[in-house]
Amino acid sequence: MDLLTPGIGLIFWQLLIFGILFLFLSKYAWGPITKSLKEREKFISDSIKSAEKAEKELEKLNDKNKELVKEARKEREKILLEAKSISNSIKNTAKEEASKITDKMIDDAKKMIEGEKMSAIKEVKVLVASLSLDIAEKVIQKNLKNESTQQKLVSDLIDKIKIEKN
Repeated sequence: MDLLTPGIGLIFWQLLIFGILFLFLSKYAWGPITKSLKEREKFISDSIKSAEKAEKELEKLNDKNKELVKEARKEREKILLEAKSISNSIKNTAKEEASKITDKMIDDAKKMIEGEKMSAIKEVKVLVASLSLDIAEKVIQKNLKNESTQQKLVSDLIDKIKIEKN
């Protein structure tokens, strides 16, 4: 059992060496170790805080980005509507101008047709009058070859003129 129970001298020397080692470590090792642990802890906490700050800023930027995208979409829709209304306006103006030009061309064509029609009617009247005169001249020449028929025609015309004057 002697192996299990240490002697008093051994315990004394172990306590003395442990105390010296404890003082040496506390003076030269634990201070720098705890200091470096505190610095490391501070660095880690600062890194966590800056990461959280960066994450918040990133969220803010994402929110701003979303707002900018929404505004850009609204602006795009507005521009598209304006372009569509301008396009419709231009189309309507072009249709109106084309309609006016078409109406003017139709009116001009009608006037030209009417003028040609009147000219043709005049030519027909002149031709009919000329033909009528030619026919009348030939008929009269044939009928008035003798003097008695001429006398009778003149007297008939005189009677008609008298009747018409009354």
